[in-house]
Amino acid sequence: MKNSAISERKNQSISRGVGMTTQIYADRAENSEIWDVEGRRYIDFSSGIAVVNTGHRHPKVIEAVKAQLDRFTHTCHQVVPYESYVRLAERLNGMLPGKFDKKTVFVTTGAEAVENAIKIARNATGRQAVIAFSGGFHGRTFMGMALTGKVVPYKVGFGAMPADVFHAPFPVALHGVSVADSLAALDKLFKADVDPARVAAIIVEPVQGEGGFYEAPRDFMTALRKICDQHGILLVADEVQTGFARTGKMFAMEYHDVAPDLTTMAKSLAGGFPLSAVTGRAEIMDAPGPGGLGGTYGGSPIGVAAAHAVLDVIEEEKLCDRANALGARLKQRLESIREDVPEIVDIRGPGFMNAVEFNDVKKGLPTAEFANAVRLKALDKGLILLTCGVYGNVIRFLSPITIQDGVMTEALDILESSIREVRAA
Repeated sequence: MKNSAISERKNQSISRGVGMTTQIYADRAENSEIWDVEGRRYIDFSSGIAVVNTGHRHPKVIEAVKAQLDRFTHTCHQVVPYESYVRLAERLNGMLPGKFDKKTVFVTTGAEAVENAIKIARNATGRQAVIAFSGGFHGRTFMGMALTGKVVPYKVGFGAMPADVFHAPFPVALHGVSVADSLAALDKLFKADVDPARVAAIIVEPVQGEGGFYEAPRDFMTALRKICDQHGILLVADEVQTGFARTGKMFAMEYHDVAPDLTTMAKSLAGGFPLSAVTGRAEIMDAPGPGGLGGTYGGSPIGVAAAHAVLDVIEEEKLCDRANALGARLKQRLESIREDVPEIVDIRGPGFMNAVEFNDVKKGLPTAEFANAVRLKALDKGLILLTCGVYGNVIRFLSPITIQDGVMTEALDILESSIREVRAA
């Protein structure tokens, strides 16, 4: 079986709206490695976009799923509930930042978690408006698209977005937007476009994912909390990509001295099985009436079983500490070649949620071409990378946190050689 033959079939049978970063068709995967249908091995620095933080097919996750398969696969928690759902909610309630009582609801995807967070916020406050930030990504559903601060490819051609969604610039010093600029824009928004008394929620990624792995400054997050408290607005932390040890802490909001009212989670929560969650202040989570939240597959017993195993693995294997160590190795290697590669304008990211950003040396502007050339060169050498950023000039690194030391060294060698070869060309 050839990748090219399957690709031709794909072109005939699957909507072109489903974008694909590579034309590698997976046959099997283990920890940080993937083998395609032609038998070629790749090192995976994407983790299914931060989904398998605990690695492909972690033995404990697979064991938990197999055990659940032998008991039952689906009853719909809203019809015949199960204890594992309750226990997982208890675990998340105890883990999330904030010294207050919390409750949780499980759904299926990150976008669905965001949708439900907005539903809960509107119900609890009796308000409609929501504020998000430029560069943020919150999903491909209509509310998710409306909140997302990037038009191409997420919004283009899909018509009018849901009303009462507003955007403010996210603070990125590298691109000339300071914390003061962002806060001034919020103040202007309140003066010119929306009464803060009508705003239900401000939603923010503590580290922007698709937007470029820009970390929210601590004073910015503190200011947002103050603004929310002043106006009775709920602060929603979108931890879909940042959660579960990726940033060197269980949740990225642990780097801040304030807590959100609601948190959305998905991706690595269940180590490759569909599961997402919203956790928040108990009184806010209880605002919707019975039947207002949920879904047929929400809190799938398979995903819940996997999630329990994921949380165990993170604790037992000290993956937060490992994320910090791996991220330090990666950033050190990139810093070691920075002098030889003037296109590198920034190396950043907490824990193992890291990125490198490239600019055109002559123009001094973001260069998506350089970043994509590095991605393609690395792919040819057997390393899967992802780009991101509003300008497409950022390479983000999302290897499983369980990556073997030897494979990590191999990946770093490929990365360095790829950057140097593109630079030389």
